[in-house]
Amino acid sequence: MPGFVLLVHPRDDGDAAMRIGFTVTKKIGNAVVRNRMKRRLRALARELLPAEGVRGADHVLIGRNGGNERDFGQLRHELRKALRKVMR
Repeated sequence: MPGFVLLVHPRDDGDAAMRIGFTVTKKIGNAVVRNRMKRRLRALARELLPAEGVRGADHVLIGRNGGNERDFGQLRHELRKALRKVMR
């Protein structure tokens, strides 16, 4: 199971800008753990979405249990895989 869930919703408003949102529920842990997960998700988005994201769509990354313990390279691979699935 990946360390996050990716939701992509095309806006169909003619604007090519990508928007991104992050959410991590209290089930994941206390504020320190949730904030660390959000920082990791933001770093992933900053790195991959400009080149591989869907233009004119809203992207939402939802942190999951175990996402903080995963290697950052593995999270990067999982996001690339999820973005490729969305592009199909």
